[in-house]
Amino acid sequence: MKESTALDEIERAYRDHGTKLLRALYAYTGSVEIAEDAASEAFALALRLRDQIRDVEPWIWRVSFRKAARELRKKERSVDSEGASTYDMTETAVDLVTALRQLSPKQRSSIILHHYAGYPIRDVAEILGSTSGAVKVHLSVGRRRLRALLEERDG
Repeated sequence: MKESTALDEIERAYRDHGTKLLRALYAYTGSVEIAEDAASEAFALALRLRDQIRDVEPWIWRVSFRKAARELRKKERSVDSEGASTYDMTETAVDLVTALRQLSPKQRSSIILHHYAGYPIRDVAEILGSTSGAVKVHLSVGRRRLRALLEERDG
């Protein structure tokens, strides 16, 4: 990819998907700090590796989710992450993020990438380094568990 074209694609990805990516990462991690750091690091790495990236948008999502997952594991080992910032969310959104945090990381990331970010299952599998079949299972089990968790809160 030509350098100016690569820079344009990275800039377009940031402009068109930056906010959505941050929200998805926040829903995944429950931490504004981790979400912002993961997105920033992914875009910075994209700028450094711009000539080696074929498809910028899925690459950014994949890298940022992997960085967020790594930081989340570190944080959960060192400190209980309860009481994270609510990032000016409605009560319903706070309940959803709290319920999402109770899912496995693969279920949570599959649900966020598919239902919130709007990626088809095939792309979710690529972003997560998984298979379409595994993503379908994570979505099915995760939705069922999420529904039960949210009904518990309402009941």
